[in-house]
Amino acid sequence: MEPIARVVADIAEEMRGIAERGTVASYIPPLASVPADKFGIAVVMADGTVHAAGDADEAFSIQSISKVFALTLALGAVGDQLWNRVGREPSGSAFNSIVQLETEHGIPRNPFINAGAIVVCDVLLGRLQPREAIGQMLRFVRELAGDDDTIRIDETVARAEQETGFRNMALANYMRAFGNIHGDVELVLGTYFHFCALAMSCRQLAMAGRFLMGDGRVEGHRVVTARRARRINALMMSCGHYDNSGDFAYRIGLPGKSGVGGGILSVAPGIASIAVWSPGLNEAGNSHLGQLALEQLVHRTGWSVFEPRG
Repeated sequence: MEPIARVVADIAEEMRGIAERGTVASYIPPLASVPADKFGIAVVMADGTVHAAGDADEAFSIQSISKVFALTLALGAVGDQLWNRVGREPSGSAFNSIVQLETEHGIPRNPFINAGAIVVCDVLLGRLQPREAIGQMLRFVRELAGDDDTIRIDETVARAEQETGFRNMALANYMRAFGNIHGDVELVLGTYFHFCALAMSCRQLAMAGRFLMGDGRVEGHRVVTARRARRINALMMSCGHYDNSGDFAYRIGLPGKSGVGGGILSVAPGIASIAVWSPGLNEAGNSHLGQLALEQLVHRTGWSVFEPRG
């Protein structure tokens, strides 16, 4: 296999030369101002080696990638009781769709669409105040990434989401009508918006995803059980890219979770934790260059989970 350092550098160079970069999210004003020419990639190997290129150390809004960490915290808080309120099936619909909630009695399809993540926040607020839940999330991600200083919540982004998130407000109130939101809708949404406003770099994000590439441990510290890590990966594979999840599995073959800030966290189980970032999105709301970069990565490394081993 080619040296990973060379592969990562080559991919970054190739992405710089691509003219079609997708469309930067415009419905959250602070995201609309991010230059479309940005691209970063970071790969953290199982032995701790880090390979990074491009804008890998520039912080960006991870948006829905935070749902992976929120899910992990919620499972730690209530275990499999979570699945009484959130499903585990692909939605086949846009990330902010309200259509399925009516026919499925206010139970979101999975924790990675907006409705599902809002329920996850409500679960966390069943035990914590909003400020405590936001602080817990920030501490958790910093601990996973091994960075206590620079990972932060971008208050400008959080405030913009609160001012423009009318669809999310509708989702939350609709689920409240079905009895699947128990707390104050405004507080639940405020927590959700702050989670989405987490800002970190590709390098930090790849470091934070390490617990999913192995048996749920990071440097000997147990984050989750091996079984739970495997199940979170399974959900990322089937649901991590909204109505583009099947195509992502077909082209790339790795568990992954995207965000409309242009980031993607992906996991090669037992091998590497990977983060890519380019703010231009495809029609499904996933990073256009990020997907191309991951496709190149698995092509050159053979890391797809569907690749024959041995």
